[in-house]
Amino acid sequence: MAKYDTSKLRNIGIVAHGGAGKTSLTEAILFNAGMIDRLGRVDDGTSTMDFEPEEIKRKISVSSALHHCDWNGCGLHIVDTPGYGDFIADTRSCLRVLGGAVVIISAISGVKVQTEEVWEWANETEIPRIAFVNKMDRERANFYRAMGDMEKALKARAVAVQMPLGAEEDFEGVIDLVKMKAYRYSNDASGKFTEEEIPAEYLDEARDLREKLVETVAEAYDALTEKFLENGELSEEEIVDGLRVGTLRFTFTPVFCGSALMNIGVNQLLDYMCLCLPSPLDRGGVTGTDPKTEKLVERAPDEKEPFSALVFKTTSDPYTGKITVFRVYSGTLNSDSTVYNPNRDCTERIGQIYELEGKKQKPVKQAVAGDIVAVAKLKETVSGDTLCDQDKPIVYEPGRSLDPVISYAIQPKSKNDEDKIHGSLQRLMEEDPTLKLRRDEQTRELIISGMGQVHLEVTMEKLKRKFGVEVELKTPKVPYLETIRASVKVQGKYKKQSGGRGQYGDCWVEFAPLGRGEGFQFEDKIVGGVIPKTYIPAVEKGIQEASQEGSLAGYPLVDFKASLYDGSFHTVDSSEMAFKIAGSMAFKKGMESAKPVILEPILKIKITVPEECMGDIIGDLNSRRGKVSQIIRAVVPMSEVLAYATDLRSMTSDRGLFTSEFSHYEEVPSHLAQKIINEATAGKNA
Repeated sequence: MAKYDTSKLRNIGIVAHGGAGKTSLTEAILFNAGMIDRLGRVDDGTSTMDFEPEEIKRKISVSSALHHCDWNGCGLHIVDTPGYGDFIADTRSCLRVLGGAVVIISAISGVKVQTEEVWEWANETEIPRIAFVNKMDRERANFYRAMGDMEKALKARAVAVQMPLGAEEDFEGVIDLVKMKAYRYSNDASGKFTEEEIPAEYLDEARDLREKLVETVAEAYDALTEKFLENGELSEEEIVDGLRVGTLRFTFTPVFCGSALMNIGVNQLLDYMCLCLPSPLDRGGVTGTDPKTEKLVERAPDEKEPFSALVFKTTSDPYTGKITVFRVYSGTLNSDSTVYNPNRDCTERIGQIYELEGKKQKPVKQAVAGDIVAVAKLKETVSGDTLCDQDKPIVYEPGRSLDPVISYAIQPKSKNDEDKIHGSLQRLMEEDPTLKLRRDEQTRELIISGMGQVHLEVTMEKLKRKFGVEVELKTPKVPYLETIRASVKVQGKYKKQSGGRGQYGDCWVEFAPLGRGEGFQFEDKIVGGVIPKTYIPAVEKGIQEASQEGSLAGYPLVDFKASLYDGSFHTVDSSEMAFKIAGSMAFKKGMESAKPVILEPILKIKITVPEECMGDIIGDLNSRRGKVSQIIRAVVPMSEVLAYATDLRSMTSDRGLFTSEFSHYEEVPSHLAQKIINEATAGKNA
């Protein structure tokens, strides 16, 4: 892309739910702008933006892809974002650095939950947007139903700037309600069209819609409102100006239509992307924090300001290394320069600067305020970090990440895989912050968490393809615990004599249950020195170590108190080891009659689903021993929802979302406890 003045730059995200046609629209934009010479298709695996093998295999976008083009004197940075729930967190990261967005609404399925999510995120980050009703050439396509869905589901004030010329198999083009012209397209996906007068059968409908358009646009600002009230009409230039101002002020959302796959209406959409969506100058200065003073500072989108940028995407490859993608907010950046990373308190050497073109990179000499560019092989910088001028440091707040919803245990297939797994996963986690990795100390499993089953499967495929590491995903073990319900007093006595010095330790301990979450407590009630003080910590240690394996199924025992109140010792044979063994003996004897029970982890979950799915979801939660409170919030045993993300999407046709967090431990119902005990025993025997 040629070097553009900041006022002519547009950073635009193409957003919607999965399958709405984001990649197809981006493909048509690039084709019409002359950036690619062939119109690729997602279904054929030939699209420019879905280039990862995992995307080609599944025919969906699994990560955001970037490209650029020139149109009507503007330089457009285009970000094609994922829409499926498993990968939509990447879209949230991208929204943090975008200036505007094109929201695709399917003329067939309307608005889905993921579109609602993205719309809310765009509200949070105050991103102006326009809407494109796609798939007008498909069976059951309905432009007005899609607009109604926008208003109902998104609470958007939708205003039609175009109307379709025909629909379904008769869809031929679009009617521009500003210019009052029809654009009839050829049927070969070439993007070629002819400008015509509006056909008579569409004229009344077009006039009605134009009247509504003018009335709505007139509300953009006071002077325009006065002009409309005086004359009852607005000029073409005034309508366009009102559309731009109203979009930037979130007064309304302009709506366009077409077919991305057939390349119909894309040229007109490009025109309005340049006209209605903001430049970095329109967005104004960006606020950050001075890392030295912790005071708020602002950077204007000006080449003369100190350099600053926010990293929002990282890709990792074993051959080309790490690619760091960032949005420049202020100043200029030249190749072969040094920048400062205040998050890591380090400097980074900038080599060649690139513009991304799908999977390709195009070298550029300089990046200015508003540009989105990439550099290779930064040593310490990761997504969410700020890069800036060392003499004028600033830290920008990164986009908020989403919490994982599903976890699996990872089992390497070989010793070689086991040795490489941590380093390789660390590289993947740098490019995908929604991945979390931890070692469960109780079950000793390596647990990976992500946004869904497909998300983790794709991650494992990347792990094998990029780093040669093969693993299996397994359902993680539930970290059950044990506790007691009754108080008991028992003696633990260890006496061993085998000639010479023997071993002797004798203690009386009372075991009592504690409240949930109170852990383990030890109380020394010894009086009169019946057990010397030097041996008392050994009794505690013996009990604590023995409690790591409960008497029912071998799970750790928690929430109990051990009170040492009596005992005896031998002046020669007693030792710390003897009293430690005595303590463990007391524990094992006490558990026989303290009414031990198994505890299971309970999760708090919050579910967002369409209203029509509410009854099904509540019924399903009840079957999982869930306790539903309101809109759908519930507490559910972990064992029941290990794969809930997959089940929820199935029940809601991919329209349900949920988050979960640990709540507390609860006693397992008796009819299920024996099954857990049997499985644990079988596992030990195996």
